[in-house]
Amino acid sequence: MADLAAALAALLLFVWLAVEVRRGATLGFDLEVRNTVHAWASERLTWIMLAITQIGSSPFLIVLGGLIVWRLTRAGRRRAALLLIVASLGAEALDQALKLVFHRARPEAFFGLADPSTYSFPSGHATTACCFYGALAAIAGARFGAPAARLAVWAGAATLAAAIGLSRIYLGVHYPSDVLGGYVAAVMWLYLLRAGYSVWGGAHTKIGGLATPG
Repeated sequence: MADLAAALAALLLFVWLAVEVRRGATLGFDLEVRNTVHAWASERLTWIMLAITQIGSSPFLIVLGGLIVWRLTRAGRRRAALLLIVASLGAEALDQALKLVFHRARPEAFFGLADPSTYSFPSGHATTACCFYGALAAIAGARFGAPAARLAVWAGAATLAAAIGLSRIYLGVHYPSDVLGGYVAAVMWLYLLRAGYSVWGGAHTKIGGLATPG
């Protein structure tokens, strides 16, 4: 019940944010943050952000996810492999569906980059990266007995997801509210997944708010 309550809370937060985006109420916030982040621009930082944003791209996650699923399956951790697959594919499907619902136009990209062909809200990089690396942290953290080690794994995943979201704002391909919307949508999906796994998986390990196979 706690997992479903958390998912519902995330859903309500997402609905509130989406309504504010539709009303244009986030535009002042979006432009202020967007311009502030763009003011940090330098050639070196731009190359770093271009590299970071690729870590959250679909091609990269497909290749990395395929390798990890193969390794987990070989190790006999089929439920962990299935968890990663469902978390990732579900996040991608959720993001694409929400983009079609809200039809938010993209901001003009910085640095001469081409505007992506998809809609802007929510950020797909934020949604899928948060779900992928969150599920991966849960799977990896299940192997650590020390709380400090598990915390380090989760902190690393959170830092990576945050950096990917920041890179989308820095490059100008998303508004900040798009990235926030992606994170909230990801949290909702992860809690729904956790609730479902609690029912399906039987014995499981609870780590950092996500149920994970051992």
